[in-house]
Amino acid sequence: MNKKILIGSAIATALTFAAASSSVALAGDKKAEKCYGVAKAAQNDCKAGAGTSCAGTSTTDGQSDAWIYVAKGTCEKLVGGSLTEK
Repeated sequence: MNKKILIGSAIATALTFAAASSSVALAGDKKAEKCYGVAKAAQNDCKAGAGTSCAGTSTTDGQSDAWIYVAKGTCEKLVGGSLTEK
């Protein structure tokens, strides 16, 4: 049982690092843009308005002042996506 938990934890950790590194890669890429209103709660890339500090601080899904990096040209194709705060 402990072996299964250890393996599951290792896989979850690897997936978390992969997701985080892809977000960081987009952040430094000129082919990325900030997309407001599409981040899930606590999944935003950085500051989400007053009372928040940085990544993971949004409190609701689709929060209008929370953003994530997406590939350039895709934000406005996403439901609720906006290139500016709402």
